[in-house]
Amino acid sequence: MSAPPLLKPPATAAAASPRSAAVPKATGLRSAFARPTRRLQCSVSATGGGASSEMSDDNLGWAKRSLEELGSLPDNDTYCLMALSPLDGRYDRFMKDLLPFFSEFGLIRYRVLIEVKWLLKLSQIPEITEVPPFSEEAQLFLNGIIQDFCIDDAKEVKKIEKITNHDVKAVEYFLKQRCSSNPEIAKVSEFFHFGCTSEDINNLSHALALKEGVNGVMFPTMIEICKALCSLATQNSAYPMLSRTHGQPASPTTVGKEMANFAFRLSDIGKSFSEVKILGKFAGAVGNYNAHVVAYPEVDWPKVAEEFVRSLGLQFNPYVTQIEPHDYISKLFNLFVQFNNVLSDFDRDMWSYISLGYFKQIPKAGEVGSSTMPHKINPIDFENSEGNLGLANGTLCAISMKLPISRLQRDLTDSTVLRNLGVGLGHSLLAYKATLRGISKIQVNESRLAEDLEQTWEVLAEPIQTVMRRYGIPEPYEKLKELTRGQAVTKDSMQQFIDGLDIPEEVRLELSKLTPHSYTGLAEDLAKDIEKVVDLESGFKIK
Repeated sequence: MSAPPLLKPPATAAAASPRSAAVPKATGLRSAFARPTRRLQCSVSATGGGASSEMSDDNLGWAKRSLEELGSLPDNDTYCLMALSPLDGRYDRFMKDLLPFFSEFGLIRYRVLIEVKWLLKLSQIPEITEVPPFSEEAQLFLNGIIQDFCIDDAKEVKKIEKITNHDVKAVEYFLKQRCSSNPEIAKVSEFFHFGCTSEDINNLSHALALKEGVNGVMFPTMIEICKALCSLATQNSAYPMLSRTHGQPASPTTVGKEMANFAFRLSDIGKSFSEVKILGKFAGAVGNYNAHVVAYPEVDWPKVAEEFVRSLGLQFNPYVTQIEPHDYISKLFNLFVQFNNVLSDFDRDMWSYISLGYFKQIPKAGEVGSSTMPHKINPIDFENSEGNLGLANGTLCAISMKLPISRLQRDLTDSTVLRNLGVGLGHSLLAYKATLRGISKIQVNESRLAEDLEQTWEVLAEPIQTVMRRYGIPEPYEKLKELTRGQAVTKDSMQQFIDGLDIPEEVRLELSKLTPHSYTGLAEDLAKDIEKVVDLESGFKIK
């Protein structure tokens, strides 16, 4: 086989066959977070990446290996200083788990996988006699290209792209060169890209990146947040806390119940992720198998395409143009936006509780809160999370709104947008980890909670006027309004009001026992029951 146009054949045998040498091991990746020594009665790790960084799934061994390769590269600090995006610069240590999936390396690796798997599929179709079944040796060779694909391979593809000025064609030429040393494969290497438009390769690559990256990195961290909130809810269920509706004192709640509210909201959104179908197309230039039918009219191409897409672990979209219309990406990203909105609400509430003194922040040795005010410990983690959630949602919404729109059978505006999938998810992941760090640094300030409750006896106006209604006392709301609105209310003044009520003595005694600290309804029970209600098994997964 001659070399592709304008390209030199591989210089060495090593470049023409899968690598047999072991990939150099890094001395160790920096952990995403230093584990805090104390936290607010929360048993869940605050690293925000523990589940994903292990990458225990055998299918993701390539991802772990690529991170080890990255960790062995020299002078990463200089690169980070010059990076345009803070995700790749200042915050790179928090983003590493996403890199194998949404980086240029990841996209190239997925393209290689699709091209190789497609050639193997063609060899299994009896009508395509020009591509006979491969020997076991040839199959091992082809699968080895996928399994051993590394950063140096991706660099080789990029060198070819400088000549072709076409990224997908560069992958095809790379594979032809890599397989030129194997006569059995070289003989049929023109079938690597048979019947394919670039989008056939790209849409499946992006789909696999989303499925594996979201399942393997994003969801474990989102689940960790839900678990942390459940832990906070159950273990702090009994701490009474003044509610604030419209920013004003309102009927008391408990610390745990407020954590439970967010745990339920976030986990409920998680259930919807399992309804998203990651779709793929493989129908050629405009979705009609035009060239396929001309070359092999006897083959049932829609069936072949569906079998191939499903073999990759994706769902099949039978009605497409040149592109898979990306509607599923919009649905997926809209769910991330919804999750992020709720988490932003949580961040703001925590910021407010810290401002009110309801929570203390645990100081960390060596940290500086303010450059000029030495006493300050700022709620920087919740602020960082809120800011990054805003950036994430801006990107996710832009992608979600743009991708389903394509002129006629195809325009290229989606191509550059799709390269930013990791940006929206990256800012989300950065926010999730910041929230977990924030949770790990706070503790309940019982004295401040009690102080606020002791100064707001007016909140008992609600239960007292409700009991008055039961016993037929006229205008109970108006009477309590006159007593409390704009007035200083104390324990004694409230007791004096209760003593003057025409109600049964036993009821009066019960009302007299009521305090702002004890008037929490079923908040404690609701908080304790949150783990019975939150379902993290059926949600946060893409099948």
